[in-house]
Amino acid sequence: MVADTSSAVSAQHAEDIAFARAMHGKEIKTGLLSNLASKNADVHNVATDTYLKMWKQPDAEDEQDENKRLDSYTALVNSYYNLATDFYEYGWGGSFHFCRYYPGEEFFRAIARHEHYLAANIGIKRGMKVLDVGCGVGGPAREIAEFTGAHITGLNNNAYQVQRALHYAAKQGLSEQTDFIKGNFMEIPYEDNQLDAVYAIEATVHAPTFEGVYGEIFRVLKPGAKFGCYEWCMTDDYDEKNPEHRRIAHGIEKGNGIPKMRKIAECLQALKNVGFEIEMHEDLANMGDSIQWYYPLEGDIRKCQTMRDVLTTMAMTKLGRFTTTNFCRVLERIGLAPKGTVETQKFLEVAADALVEGAQKNLFTPMFFFVAKKPENA
Repeated sequence: MVADTSSAVSAQHAEDIAFARAMHGKEIKTGLLSNLASKNADVHNVATDTYLKMWKQPDAEDEQDENKRLDSYTALVNSYYNLATDFYEYGWGGSFHFCRYYPGEEFFRAIARHEHYLAANIGIKRGMKVLDVGCGVGGPAREIAEFTGAHITGLNNNAYQVQRALHYAAKQGLSEQTDFIKGNFMEIPYEDNQLDAVYAIEATVHAPTFEGVYGEIFRVLKPGAKFGCYEWCMTDDYDEKNPEHRRIAHGIEKGNGIPKMRKIAECLQALKNVGFEIEMHEDLANMGDSIQWYYPLEGDIRKCQTMRDVLTTMAMTKLGRFTTTNFCRVLERIGLAPKGTVETQKFLEVAADALVEGAQKNLFTPMFFFVAKKPENA
C-alpha cells in the first residue's frame, strides 16, 4: 500500500509538477528539436541558473560547497534532469544507464541484457510487486515488466520524467503492468514491509547519503525480499586528497547532477549499517571485457557492433559534438531553443569526458553490482 504523504511533501511535489509543466508544456513531444522548441525560455533559464550556480571550479570549492549541494539535492537533481532528459533520450534511448558488451552484440540488446541480469539475480517473477527506485523515463521498468511478468512501479522525483514514463508505458500497452509515481527516494511513499523486490539502476548515487536511501528501501521491502542495484562508485584506487582524482570526480558530479561521489567501501558499509545481508557484489566494469562499457562515450566508431550502433556513437565523436553544439547554438539564436541549451550540451560533454577518464584510470565504475537481502526476522 502506498502511504499518505505529508502536506509539506505534497506541496513540494505540486510545485515541482507545476514547474515542469511551465517549462516543458503539457503535451508529450518526441525528438530533440521538437522538445527544445516547446520549452518556455524564461523557465528554462531559471533551471539553467539554478543548476550552474551550484558549481565552482574544483580547486575553488570547499566542504561548504559540497554540503550545500547535499542539502539541496532535490533542487540539484531536478534542475539537472529538467535540462538533460531530452538530450539523454536523443543520444541514449529510454534506458538511462550503461552496460557491458559482448562482441557482435547490438547496443540496445546489450542494454536489455543488463536489465535482465539484474532481474534474474534478485528473482523477479510474475505476480510480484516491484519498485524501480529512480526510474528515469521508464525504459528498464518496461523491459523488466515484459521480461518477468511482474508489476513494476517506477519512483522518480522528476515530474517531467514521470509524465514521459506514463506516456511510453501506455504507448507500449503496459499501463496495467506498470505505474510511475512522483516521489523522493529518501522518503519512499510506501508503508513498511510492502514490496516483493526493489531495484535501482544507476540512480541512488543522486542521494545525499547511501544510508538514507538504502534504509528506506530496507523499510519497504518484505522480510526475506531482495534489493538489487547497479551503483555508481569511486573505486578503491580513488584518493579524495589527490587533486587529479578530485578533478575527475567533480566532473562526474557536475556533468551528471550528483551531490557527492562515494567509494565502493562506503556503499557496502551503508548496506550493512541499515540491516541488509549482502548476498553478492562485484564490479562489472572490471571483468576484462574486450569492449569497454564506455566505448560509445569515446566516440570510437571502430568499436561499434552494428550500423545502428554507429548512430548512437556518432554523436560522441569530435565531429558529432561540434555539430550538436553548433546546431544548438543556431537554434538558440533563431529562437527555436531556449538560452542555456548550449550550456546543457557543454556540461554533458564534461560528464562524458570525466566518465571515460575515470574509467580508464580505474577510479570510477557505473556498475558496482550487488544483491542484498532483508533478513527474514527483520
